Amino acid sequence: MPLPIYTHSACLAHDTGPGHAERSERLASVIAALREAQPDAEWREAPRASRGQLLRVHDDALLHAVLETAPHTRMWLDPDTVLSPQSAEAALRAAGAVVAAVDHALSGDARLPRAFCAVRPPGHHATGEVAMGFCLFNSIAVGAAHALERYGLRRVAIVDFDVHHGNGTQAIFEREPRVLFASSHQMPLYPDTGHPSERGVGNIFNAALPPEANGRLFREIWSSRLLPQIDAFKPQLVMISAGFDAHARDPLAQLRLQAEDFGWITAELVAIALRHAAGRIVSTLEGGYDLQGLSASCVAHVAALSD
Repeated sequence: MPLPIYTHSACLAHDTGPGHAERSERLASVIAALREAQPDAEWREAPRASRGQLLRVHDDALLHAVLETAPHTRMWLDPDTVLSPQSAEAALRAAGAVVAAVDHALSGDARLPRAFCAVRPPGHHATGEVAMGFCLFNSIAVGAAHALERYGLRRVAIVDFDVHHGNGTQAIFEREPRVLFASSHQMPLYPDTGHPSERGVGNIFNAALPPEANGRLFREIWSSRLLPQIDAFKPQLVMISAGFDAHARDPLAQLRLQAEDFGWITAELVAIALRHAAGRIVSTLEGGYDLQGLSASCVAHVAALSD
């Protein structure tokens, strides 16, 4: 059963400029590695997200800023976040990929109701109102809102193991009991959110990892604190913000995970999805800025999704 992988050439054209960590080579390396490691994968072109789909989680002002600014060259929305002439199309395709992957997982006739979205820009820092932290639209939030509204799901779990806390995703859903958000992340580190005391309406679960934490501690925290909460929630759909910048090679943080750690957490989430969600998982690429570590980790992640 081939795993669907959604991507689009527009995501490679999003131009962040020389020296920027979130560069097109990231996605190119992921696609090349997955084509080699997963020769039977089913590659699908990501559609554009519609304005209505985006407005479920984002203000109209943010849509205007991203879609209607139309810069003739690169412009900076904040010290980290770039808008280029091709960025609006990339952001629409990244969010649209997650929506399409949700449709695939929830269609009821998919032999393998899981999918991976090989897209950029990443999304989990974008709030309802603000593009930030390399992120323009919060693609996983757009997809989760689609699952709630289009399919009437009552329990969607969003799991985020990016080294940076998914502050935007948390902010969007912290008052939405139908969505559980579980995150492990390095602390202290940008964006300086994600303290374990942040609980939303009892649907937010954060686990902070200290600098230099390795795979052993990562697995312990997920096994003892986060996975039991997800399991008890009995999600009807598991969604993953799959950031690989907790890898030991990554230049933007100080955790010490290896590719097999990402394979392990993915397999644990597959097991939960099989127990409660008929195996349904949608994953989308977030961070990861060392090309070797990113590619190896992504291959391990997708291999576990494919099992």
